[in-house]
Amino acid sequence: MTTSVSNEETSLLVTDSVQSLGRTSSPEQAVYRIRHTLPSRFAFLVICVAIVLSALAYGTVHYWALALFNLGALTVLVLWMLDAWNLGTLRVSRNLLQLPLLGVLLLGLIQLLPLSGTLSLDPYSTRLVLVQIATLLIYFAATLVFVDTPHRLHLMVRTIMIFGFVLAIFGLTQSFTSPTKVYWVRELSQSTAFGPFINRHHFAGYMELTIALPLGLLFAGVVDKKKWVLYLFVAGLMGVALVMTTSRGGIISLVAEIAFLTIVTAIWRTQSERRGRRKSSPLKSVAVRAGMAGALLIGLFLGVLLLGGEFSIYRFIDSVNTDDPTTGRAHFWAVTLDIIKAHPIVGTGLGAFGVIYTRYDSRNGLFRLEQAHNDYLQVLSDAGIIGAVLAFSFVALLFWKAISRARSKDDFRRGVALAALSGCFAVLVHSFFDFTLHTPSNALLFLVMAALATLNGRVEAPRRKHRRSSSESSNSE
Repeated sequence: MTTSVSNEETSLLVTDSVQSLGRTSSPEQAVYRIRHTLPSRFAFLVICVAIVLSALAYGTVHYWALALFNLGALTVLVLWMLDAWNLGTLRVSRNLLQLPLLGVLLLGLIQLLPLSGTLSLDPYSTRLVLVQIATLLIYFAATLVFVDTPHRLHLMVRTIMIFGFVLAIFGLTQSFTSPTKVYWVRELSQSTAFGPFINRHHFAGYMELTIALPLGLLFAGVVDKKKWVLYLFVAGLMGVALVMTTSRGGIISLVAEIAFLTIVTAIWRTQSERRGRRKSSPLKSVAVRAGMAGALLIGLFLGVLLLGGEFSIYRFIDSVNTDDPTTGRAHFWAVTLDIIKAHPIVGTGLGAFGVIYTRYDSRNGLFRLEQAHNDYLQVLSDAGIIGAVLAFSFVALLFWKAISRARSKDDFRRGVALAALSGCFAVLVHSFFDFTLHTPSNALLFLVMAALATLNGRVEAPRRKHRRSSSESSNSE
């Protein structure tokens, strides 16, 4: 069995298995021929199902849900091996985004080494986190390998958009009919649920990712004019559901996401027109997209009011006028900084924050806090400077590769790259205030979006020849 590696510059490396992999000899128009085995089809299906079920299972925050989540990753791994057996070659992506995740796994293993006691102050939690990261890495690596054609890229994007739309409807319906219960059955005493999520902030984080696809495709100008209204309706409903969560971090992140799309697509549009030797005004391009963004925000505001969500808006405004608009986060962050100062290099151990927090709490030391409500500070606390470097490397590589993919001549591929990157950007903004990526369903979708943003040329549709006679065009129609 040989190993086929997905190269970031040349897409797929042609191996001896000509039937499974190949491409045309023309470097300007590479057309990849990939034989999809039955295991590869099921692997792609399992990834799509995992995206849906991980969210519906309370965001996969319970042990039974985590067990099914891990079982799904194991299933993908087995199908991956069967695909390699059938093809006679193991397909592996060379996407550099996998390296920081591997580095985090290695760091966690080092924290568990018995060096006069482990470096992790909570070895049990560290082991659980390592299993979760390994599971997410399998899903991420498999997405990079099995989303390997334009058709599968379209299927993945549609799956996420349709599910996000359905999830938004479900969340809104439940908030009107049974706001204190999950699935109209489970009553929560210590958190406010929204949709299937135990924590409303995590639902908002999930919406930030799903809304990115219809919004990004619209802002990139790759949606057919006949479908503009449909895409706007889908994105608008997701946005209304997000605002109705009353998550301040979610609302700020949504605004940041729209601003990001406005600026990036305006810059990209101007550069594209310049390369095409057409006159373009950068200010005009920005103004057009700023108008779209303003209209969208006004539409969301009116949508919330129409659905009776005055409380959502009042809560967001009133919170700014309170004595502590951070709702206690300032104290959490101050304690976390003390922890970082005491353990600067490798941190206290992945997942050990809940244990170490009580030792440094300057109030009474009895309050147990599971998360720092700031993922950047918690990365420094759990993994130290080494973990922060790995996290920064992931983010830097994500933006670099996604922006390079956004230069694709395939309109849909370009739009997906910009859209997926905007969703990741929104979550990264939200991570300053909450811990949405600690929810496995959100972490999975975030990594899938990162994969969609950085997939190589296999998912680009071949360029069609436009030199056709009028008679040929009429006959084809």
